[in-house]
Amino acid sequence: MSIWRRIAIFLSIMGPGIITANIDNDASGITTYSVAGARFGYALLWTLIPTTVALIVIQEMVARMAVVTGKGLSDLIRENYGVRSTFYMMTILFIANFGTTVADFAGWAASMEILGLSKYLMVPLGALFIWFLVVKGSYRFVERILLVACLLYFGYVLSGFMAKPEWSRVMHATFVPQIQWNAEFMMLSIAIIGTTITPWMQFYLQSSIAEKGIKKEEYKATRLDVFIGCGITDIVSFFIIVTCATTLFPLGMRINEASEAALALKPLAGNYAFLIFAVCLANASLLGAIIVPLATSYYICEAMGWERGVNKTFREAPQFMWIYTFMIVIAVIVILIPDAPLVFLMVLSSVLNGMLLPFVLIYALSLVNNKKIMGEYVNPKFYNVISWGTIGAITALTVFFVITIFIPAGL
Repeated sequence: MSIWRRIAIFLSIMGPGIITANIDNDASGITTYSVAGARFGYALLWTLIPTTVALIVIQEMVARMAVVTGKGLSDLIRENYGVRSTFYMMTILFIANFGTTVADFAGWAASMEILGLSKYLMVPLGALFIWFLVVKGSYRFVERILLVACLLYFGYVLSGFMAKPEWSRVMHATFVPQIQWNAEFMMLSIAIIGTTITPWMQFYLQSSIAEKGIKKEEYKATRLDVFIGCGITDIVSFFIIVTCATTLFPLGMRINEASEAALALKPLAGNYAFLIFAVCLANASLLGAIIVPLATSYYICEAMGWERGVNKTFREAPQFMWIYTFMIVIAVIVILIPDAPLVFLMVLSSVLNGMLLPFVLIYALSLVNNKKIMGEYVNPKFYNVISWGTIGAITALTVFFVITIFIPAGL
């Protein structure tokens, strides 16, 4: 096969892997990386290396299942483990994803306000735009819009260079692990893993590949799509941490939101860095607000055996479209309520996602190692070692995370 034909095949296949991985850097993800850089400087950069390896292995595994079976993850869980266990998992995922959707609209609202626009106008307009995009657009059209929007993430790379870090220190921190044995350092380490590898990603990636109808013969192109997506998303994460570590950490500036990081950059790194950070936050928040409700609609409809897909109409897939609509409308209402418990919803979302991820990965691992389902495409041993290691690490970190939240300090 000629190189040009291979490129043509890849261009026709690319999308699900790049989109899924990049949009994982949503408002809560950007907040996590910004806080990590501002609070601990470059010290947490090394965590991105094992996290990226685990992300690549897990995403490739899920993509392979989609190509081989032509089904979504919820479909396979329901068919092999029954409706009851699937229903409980879907219920918890729905609550967790609702919190994530609220966080994304909160990021959109904050970015609009620091750009001088009212959230009471821009939040409903943003919601209406993404609703029309999915409900009225085809899968191909929506995918192209999302791929173009993913390019804006490279603004964070520019802001990293604008901050003018000491690259020798950056490289040392990236490849030489530093560990600080205090609760906040551990919490942010957990948050970096938790915001990079999430339950909804696995369901959305597999569903989008299945809907796109990618065949086994095109599997290598899909795998490359996944590898590129995972690489890009953690390059972006790297530069967000570098930007905040270079500009905010030396001054001891503590922040709690990505929008605070953008505002703090204005006097330190100039108007351009501030503007790039704010616009990129708006872009990431809106993309997250599209994909997370979409992922939720996919896996609930798969679990219940309902029609689903962006290519379907309201009449053809009413449950799919109504779940998507419901999540957006209710999230917008919550954002516009004065003094709404946004922080509680975001924390609840993080806790539920962290608690659920090991179970999702265990289901995925058992399915991908089932020869009746996967045939010759079962996991190689190396993948199983990394996957089980990831499950063990996430479980241990999640237990630590839950304990630190629910058990008061000093008890």
